[in-house]
Amino acid sequence: MVSVVLASVLAFPLALLVRRRPGPKGLLLASSTVLYSIPSLALIPVMVPFTGLSPWTVVLPLALYSLAVLLRNTLAGLDGVPTPVVDAARGMGYAPARLLLTVELPLALPAILAGLRIATVSAVAMTTIGGLVGFGGLGTLLLDGQRRNFRAQVLTATVLVVALAVVVDLVLLAVQRAAGRRGGRRAAGAEPVLQGGGPG
Repeated sequence: MVSVVLASVLAFPLALLVRRRPGPKGLLLASSTVLYSIPSLALIPVMVPFTGLSPWTVVLPLALYSLAVLLRNTLAGLDGVPTPVVDAARGMGYAPARLLLTVELPLALPAILAGLRIATVSAVAMTTIGGLVGFGGLGTLLLDGQRRNFRAQVLTATVLVVALAVVVDLVLLAVQRAAGRRGGRRAAGAEPVLQGGGPG
C-alpha cells in the first residue's frame, strides 16, 4: 500500500500542474501510458542496481504503475467537472483555491477514486512479483510453494491474494459510490445559483 500512497501524493499536484497546459499534459499522459505498458517482471530487475535487494525494489515500480493510473483518472475527473457549475461558483466570487477544494475536487472525486481502485487492486496483485527479490509478502509464500511443488501452499497464497484484492476493491467501491452521490447533490445544488445569475 506504500506504493499507492506515494503515487497518490504525487498524482494530484502533477495533475494540477499540467491540467491547463496541453503540451505538458499530453506528454505526461503519453509517458505514463508507455510506462504502464512495461511488464513488472522487466521493470523490477532494472531497479536492482539503484535500490539493491530492498523493499524499494518493489515499492518504486508499483508506485510508478499506480501513478500512471491515478494521474490519468485525476485529470479526467477535473476535466469532467461541468463548466456551468464552475461558472456559477466563479460568479459567486469563489477564489481559485476555494473553487478547487469545495467544487471541482468533490465533483472529480468519483473518477479519482475509480483510479485509486484500479491502482490499489493492481498493486495488491503485482506485489506477488516482489517474491522474486524476497520482498513479495504473499508472493514469497507463492514462489516458495512452487519451488517445493507444494500445491496446498500455492493454492492458499493465491486465494489470499485474490481475497485481499476483492476486499480492498469492495471497500473502495463503497467509498466511490458514496462520493458519487455526494458529488451529484453538489452539482444539482449549483443549478439554482446558475439560473439565478449569481449575486446581484
